[in-house]
Amino acid sequence: MTTLLDMHGVNKSFGALTVADDVNFKVMQGEAVGIIGPNGAGKSTLFNLIGGGLPVLSGQIRFEGRDVTQLPAADRCRMGIARTFQIPHPFIGMTVFENLLVGASFGQDAEDKRQWCRDILERSGLAAKANIEAGRLTLLERKRLELARAMATRPRLLLLDEIAGGLTEGECGQLVATIRGIRETGVSIVWIEHIVHALLAVVDRLVVINFGKIVAEGEPRAVMADPMVQEIYMGIEVDDAAAA
Repeated sequence: MTTLLDMHGVNKSFGALTVADDVNFKVMQGEAVGIIGPNGAGKSTLFNLIGGGLPVLSGQIRFEGRDVTQLPAADRCRMGIARTFQIPHPFIGMTVFENLLVGASFGQDAEDKRQWCRDILERSGLAAKANIEAGRLTLLERKRLELARAMATRPRLLLLDEIAGGLTEGECGQLVATIRGIRETGVSIVWIEHIVHALLAVVDRLVVINFGKIVAEGEPRAVMADPMVQEIYMGIEVDDAAAA
């Protein structure tokens, strides 16, 4: 498999607080990776470093073999890195379709941006809402729009930041189906999520972050069964003898 994203020895701190501690992290072309960890572990910081929202203190980030460590977020987006945010912030006075046009115009050049946006609306389940102002959408619809707007930039790497948070079980299932559909188009996905069963339905590999450091990674169910992961992430006290 071809390496799409390669982070090597990446460090970031705010004063005495280390939020990325010698991070080595790769994403392969077409792969879906889940990221879990306690609140404040450094998960969203990792996305900000990948997407260019924060500068690294040291280390290197390469995307498709190109060093992007010093590139601003806008340039990384044009190269094919897109992300969603935990709290959707659409352009509320614009229609759903207009929101997507912003993403399509900001991302890579396309011969027919309008047709591309119509296709994204169909795949995102928002076609019937195309001409409705984004401020009138439900939470699920706003989450779908957040996802669709990112997809409008034609990404090759899609970063999802707790996109299932706040949804009902049924809504979460619908969102998982949408994300699976995106993955089937060949887009690589890195997904931060606290709703673990949603992750397990999509990802190939699970990564655990704690205090800015990757502490475990591998096959998702094996990682979740790791006593150390259970103690860090779920607060389950593990007997030392049993762990041994």
